[in-house]
Amino acid sequence: MAAISLRKVEEAAPALVGPYRSAGVCLRKHGLDGLRAAVYLVVDYSGSMKPYYKDGSVQALADRVLGLSAHLDDDGRVPVVFFSTDIDAVTDIALDGHEGRIERIVSGLGHMGKTSYHLAMDAVIDHYLDSGATEPALVVFQTDGGPVNKLAAERYLCKAAGLPLFWQFVGFGDPGSRQFEFLRKLDELAVPGKRIVDNAGFFHAGQDPRRVSDAELYDRLVGEFPHWLAAARAAGVVRPA
Repeated sequence: MAAISLRKVEEAAPALVGPYRSAGVCLRKHGLDGLRAAVYLVVDYSGSMKPYYKDGSVQALADRVLGLSAHLDDDGRVPVVFFSTDIDAVTDIALDGHEGRIERIVSGLGHMGKTSYHLAMDAVIDHYLDSGATEPALVVFQTDGGPVNKLAAERYLCKAAGLPLFWQFVGFGDPGSRQFEFLRKLDELAVPGKRIVDNAGFFHAGQDPRRVSDAELYDRLVGEFPHWLAAARAAGVVRPA
């Protein structure tokens, strides 16, 4: 059973009924129906991301992550971290008032800087630990390029493997770009040589992420999550179901 009912989604966010239904189909397909998990969204606020804010791609991703979260978490909210050179904002999006929410947040932010993955990861880790949550968490981490400090990003990911957090990286931009070579490397870091479990996945959403269907997006967002859950439970990272 979903954490938030279809009726409540219809009342609070009618525009998200379609994504919510698609998310439900996908979760059942992957054996995740009834799972309770926190959901985070991390969004790149570096200068090269400007077109994706302007054309609504970031808002569209946020809306669809909300639709997924409504199945997994009953508070109707998703914590969001905006990052560039530093952390630009730690806030949230909610079913109620989701339309135009990204634009409203960004209007209060300053200069669009570079790309510091590790600071965003640190902000998510701090938020999760401070929340006192015991459920596992799915972190949707969007970016359009590699980090300014690759060593720090790798170190944080390996360190975070001991926490009940799964990092699903989503690339916006040209799938053939060398900018994403680092994310492919992160996705394949050795287990158990560098980390206790494989705690990350990566996929390209392309140069127009809005064209990726709800069904495909959700399939890519949660496709590796069940495998991580099983491994993390076996390793004692996530408590038994």
